[in-house]
Amino acid sequence: MTEIIWEKRRLEDPRRTGEVRSEWERDYARLIHSSAFRRLQSKTQVLGLGESDFYRTRLTHSMEVAQIGVGIVRWLKERHKDSEEIIEALPRSALMSSICLAHDIGHPPFGHGGEVALNLCMRDCGGFEGNGQTLRILSRLDKYTADHGLNPTRRLLLGVLKYPAPYSELVGETAYGQVPTQRWLCKAKEQHPPKCYMDDERDVVDWVLAPLAEAEKAEFTTWREDKSGHMKPIYKGLDTSIMELADDISYSLHDLEDALSLGMITRKSWDEHNQGQEVLFINCGRDVNQLADQLFSDESFERKKAIGGLVHQFILNTIVKESGMPSATTPLIKWNACMDENHQKLLKHIFNLVMTKVIESPNVQQLEFKGQKLVIELFDALNSDPERLLPSTTRKRYVSVDSASQKMRVVCDYISGMTDEHATRLYEKIYYPHKGSIFDRL
Repeated sequence: MTEIIWEKRRLEDPRRTGEVRSEWERDYARLIHSSAFRRLQSKTQVLGLGESDFYRTRLTHSMEVAQIGVGIVRWLKERHKDSEEIIEALPRSALMSSICLAHDIGHPPFGHGGEVALNLCMRDCGGFEGNGQTLRILSRLDKYTADHGLNPTRRLLLGVLKYPAPYSELVGETAYGQVPTQRWLCKAKEQHPPKCYMDDERDVVDWVLAPLAEAEKAEFTTWREDKSGHMKPIYKGLDTSIMELADDISYSLHDLEDALSLGMITRKSWDEHNQGQEVLFINCGRDVNQLADQLFSDESFERKKAIGGLVHQFILNTIVKESGMPSATTPLIKWNACMDENHQKLLKHIFNLVMTKVIESPNVQQLEFKGQKLVIELFDALNSDPERLLPSTTRKRYVSVDSASQKMRVVCDYISGMTDEHATRLYEKIYYPHKGSIFDRL
């Protein structure tokens, strides 16, 4: 009976005659065939699209997260084979794959530059946050149904609900910096949104959390102050915790692999970063110099073997523990997956190198800034005369809503769903005198 509750969909969706798939497999099929998922192939992960066909995009990253997520679940089933409650609570492979594949579909063009830009544009109308947009796409915007998006199962929506509290309850106005007259000149680090879902999805989240007892629901949606100056939710579900572990492993190690291939991280920078930190590797049974020999080998298969070995090692050091939520009795929020402390520290240490040498490098930040400018100016143009400039299907949505904030949300949804290339072409069509044709297909 409990399983059936989490298999439910908001819109009644009878099974077709002869249907043999589980509800999780139906979710997986819908996601794979959705336009939002396909668009990830043309959205930046870290390195800009067009740099090479080798480096990760949002699509290939999401596929790798799904593979790691399923691997974690299989390992946890083995590790906790003597605990019937944990085994029963762990997700099926198709469900875990769907949650992982969906986790980034709400991210706008140009990565965090696009997120900052849209949050700034929507500051007075409910803000914008990429994870919140994922929930919005799945539950409302995707065109599998008229008004319920992909109409996914309750448990899939719980799995992608990384931050179970709305923007209006988490935003700290003092967390935001000054906005200059030319808004695209804002400092990105001063304009990040709180980790949240958007207020428009309150009814969706209420439905997702309906099976929980009132005390569980109240505690599950609590928050505390974050170092950003915003508030941040404290708790997450079991499936979400597995997806986040898979995401952390993937972007830390696979972005490292891309950076090694591009030469952005050298043996010298590796050695400098790890000087005096050898104990982090020793505590995880690793020799930092032997690992470096593999990572910086002239033979690419040695590097692949090293990255694969690290992924495997981090998976094998995950475990299911109680979430720490005192009122929790529902297994999906009572339990969380986590990594042991030594491996958490090592993974964070490796990611800090990627952050310093890649993500924060001037070349990457300049492109992110360019995307920030493009998205803000595109928003301003479209919002200046939406009924004239929006495409017909989006214009239909625009005129169907009443309030000014809802109308701005339609413009925001349209831009956030664009690929990097689509946004660039539309910007050129609107702003560049020598670009554009009535026959252009964006």
